[in-house]
Amino acid sequence: MPLKYDYAMDSAPTLSSSSAINLRRLVVLRCIALAGQLLAIWVAVTSLHMPLPLEPLMGIVAAMTLLNFFTWLRMRRMRPVGENELFIHLALDVAALTALLYFSGGSTNPFVMLYLLPLALTAAALPAGYVWAMVAVTVACYTLLMFFYMPLPHGHAMHDSDFGMHVVGMWLGFLASAGLIAWFAVNMADTRRSRDRLLAQMREDALRHERILALGTLATGAAHELGTPLSTMAVLTKELERESRDAPTTRANLRLLREQIDRCKSILATLSASAGASRAEGGGRMPLENYLDELLRDWKAMRLGAQVRQRFDGSRPSPEIVAEQTLSQAIVNILNNAADASPENIEVSARWNEKELVLEICDRGTGLTPDAEQSAGQPFFTTKAEGAGLGLGLFLAHATLNRFGGHVRLYNREGGGVCTRLTLPLSSLRVEASA
Repeated sequence: MPLKYDYAMDSAPTLSSSSAINLRRLVVLRCIALAGQLLAIWVAVTSLHMPLPLEPLMGIVAAMTLLNFFTWLRMRRMRPVGENELFIHLALDVAALTALLYFSGGSTNPFVMLYLLPLALTAAALPAGYVWAMVAVTVACYTLLMFFYMPLPHGHAMHDSDFGMHVVGMWLGFLASAGLIAWFAVNMADTRRSRDRLLAQMREDALRHERILALGTLATGAAHELGTPLSTMAVLTKELERESRDAPTTRANLRLLREQIDRCKSILATLSASAGASRAEGGGRMPLENYLDELLRDWKAMRLGAQVRQRFDGSRPSPEIVAEQTLSQAIVNILNNAADASPENIEVSARWNEKELVLEICDRGTGLTPDAEQSAGQPFFTTKAEGAGLGLGLFLAHATLNRFGGHVRLYNREGGGVCTRLTLPLSSLRVEASA
């Protein structure tokens, strides 16, 4: 089963979540903004001698200071921070800025462009829905300040019409800036999330390839190690067969046993020879239908007693493919799982066209439990009795099909049992007819 990476920003139980980190940064930024607002009020009153309404302005600054203090206390409680909470804090900052601007000239105040700051923070920290909501909030507040505000003491009586056009131009500029920031930020965030998903998939693929490489190394070593005992068993069975000439049944059983040992030796020899083989060396060229027929025939020779009903449906003549050893082994692994579940009732159906093969292998076993359905395909996970399986067959089948651009799906069938559907594009295996 592929590893899963969770990017939910409000699901982490500690301050390590993105929203918590951004809220902590917002507390620091709010401290800087409050210090800047106090400095601007002090300069306006002492240097520019503007008779500003100090009581409401200082009240707003004090309220935001209290909010920042309580936010800091809340951060110390180590509770998870959700995206909604972060957006509410940014919206409160917009409300406080709107109140300050109302008492200091409204849309004529040059600091009105500070509305772009919470918008940029929202675009950097939150998903697209919150960004467009912040665009609506800031544009609405800016628009209201064009009609409702307390004018600055220094009027513009000598150029009322020109300054009015200037204010409208500032509003239009803000509108364009807000829209562009939101649009570009949303698209950049989507690109970043796509890149993160790609990196996660690459890490997952690298981990799976490391496991497969380790398994391949172990398999090659095991092939060499098993060669000696199999050779010894072959010699002994041959001698026992010669000594049991007067017992036809025993001699027949020993002959069958020797044939199976020879087959095991052949499989191990193929495994050792094909370790690291390229696609062209992995198997011969043959029609898809012949490949499936031969694969099933060889497998039946290994699984004596397995009852298989097969049905092939596709274009004739069937496409020619390279009979890849790894693909054959993946299909054999699925067949073995079906035979272990219900050896007397296995159904194999294949349908293909010029582009794709869909192979279904169904049994009448006990089916998949919800837990098994979730864990199926993970390395070393098996529902068989202890010692009856390693839990690698389905994992290797997944890895092989993924390498060829296909996929494996397991589902419970009606009436009991499991169906395994292998979907494989033929472009990676197809042999084009020579001119």
